[in-house]
This record gives sequence, structure tokens and C-alpha cells, in this order.
Amino acid sequence: MRSVISIKDLTKTYAGGFQALKGVDLEINKGEIFGLLGPNGAGKTTLINIVCGIVNPSGGEVLVGGDDIVAEYRKTRAKIGLVPQELPTETFETVRNTLRFSRGLFGKPPNEEHLDKVLKSLSLWDKRDTMIMNLSGGMKRRVLIAKALSHEPDVLFLDEPTAGVDVELRQDMWNVVKSLREEGVTVILTTHYIQEAEQLTDRVGVINNGEIIIVEEKNKLMRDMGRKQLMLNLFEELAEIPASLSHYALDLSNDRRELTYTYDTRGERTGITDLIQDLRDAGIRFNDLQTSQSSLEEIFVDLVHKGR
Repeated sequence: MRSVISIKDLTKTYAGGFQALKGVDLEINKGEIFGLLGPNGAGKTTLINIVCGIVNPSGGEVLVGGDDIVAEYRKTRAKIGLVPQELPTETFETVRNTLRFSRGLFGKPPNEEHLDKVLKSLSLWDKRDTMIMNLSGGMKRRVLIAKALSHEPDVLFLDEPTAGVDVELRQDMWNVVKSLREEGVTVILTTHYIQEAEQLTDRVGVINNGEIIIVEEKNKLMRDMGRKQLMLNLFEELAEIPASLSHYALDLSNDRRELTYTYDTRGERTGITDLIQDLRDAGIRFNDLQTSQSSLEEIFVDLVHKGR
């Protein structure tokens, strides 16, 4: 698959000596939704700002569509739409005129048909002649996305796009992001809502302390690094786990009414059939069982913890 963003050995050291990025290598494919995850201060926003030309790198190379972001600044910036974390504190301008102005900044000719499409896709059509200062926080967030799409970018950066918005609006924005991918737009998403990344992304990269810890397809990451657990609700309390079952590494709940068995989904055998038979042989009865799979959030927390 062809890369639309290629990052090689990217570093950023600020004047005070703080090293925000430490030799980052990353390839982002055309037409994918890529989730960039990491704790506060990990380097997510610095990385985005460098690619978007807002912050100068200390070293390394970044190509957008094959063009260098330093040597071909205007050309690469025109390929990118950015939705920042901060909401605008202006403005006395209307929504539509704000989009027109943003499109003009990139030297694009007027295209009312495209702006109408953007307004409708973000449920802003009824607000098109409303001044931004009179919009709610959620609607202002939509305007930020609309501005980023006004010049028809190939790549869209969404830096915490649904922070502080309600559940209904978040779902609407998810639908917009999915539709953009269908149109061939590459979307890079940073979010603290891990459910958002789990719902939307094709691949996930985790950054911590200025370094990329892992980049992997989301489903493969969850399959390979996730844990699966079998919970058995016991018919009666169990005083202790018999020695004959010690090799299963079972966990007994505090109320002594539930056993939990954690197993590797990648193994040829899960061991569940043998466990159930050994439970019967030990005279341990259960009246219900259920399974659970690790979420992306649990995997993310584990990765960040190990990376510290």
C-alpha cells in the first residue's frame, strides 16, 4: 500500500533542552484511518504540528505525498487539513464565510458546491448564515472540521476532535470520518476516547516519551496482544483452588463464587476443554460461564506502562 506520509528519524528538541520527539519513524498509508495514541505529553501534538508545518523539526525528514514539508512547504500544507484541539474564540463571521475565507487562504478558487456538501455532511446547513460566536461548543467543533475540509485536502488531522462534545455529536462525527475514508481521504486521529480509536481506526500507533512504541493493524493488535478470559460462576463457594488445578493459574474472586481463567487466543489449544473436565474431576460445579476479550484501552494502558 502506498504511503501518503513518510516520517524518518524525526526529532524535536525545544530551546529548554526538552526532547519531545526521539527519532520517530512512521509510514501512514493513503486512504486509511490511523489512530495516534499516547498519554499527555507523549509527543502526539508535536508530531502533528511538525507535519502540518506549525513547528519546525530539529532533524529528520517528513514527506507528504512525496514532497518534503520544508522544501515544499506551501505545496505540502495545501494537501493537509488540520482540526486542532482548541476551539476558536472568534468570530463575528458567519459559518459559510469562514469556510470561504479558509478555502481562499490555500489559493483555491470559489466552489460553493463543495462548501455546501461539507456543510450538509456536518449538519451545519441550517447554521450556515449564523455567526460562529453564537454557536454551541459542539457546533464550533463541527465548524473546525468544515474549515479543515474547505480546501479539499488529501490528508486530515483530527487532534482530539470530539473532546467535550456529547455522545450524539460524537457518533455523527464518527460517521463523517468513515465517509471521508470512503472518498479516499487519509485521516490521522488522536483521541483520549480509546473507544473512538477502537471504532474508527484501521491501524494504531502508540507514542510515549517521544518514541513510537508500536504500529500495528488494530484488529491484529487486539488479537495478538489482547487477553481472553473465561469466567465461571460456581454453584457454591470454593475455599481454595485445588493443587490439581494449579497449572491453570486460575483466579478466585473475593466472594469465592467465581473462577477466572486467562488464556492465549493465539495458541493452538485454549485448554478450556481440559479445564472443564478437571473441574468436574475435582468436584467443582458451576452454573454459568462467560468470556471477555481485552479492549484496545487495556492493551494501550499495558503498552504505555511497559514503555515507561
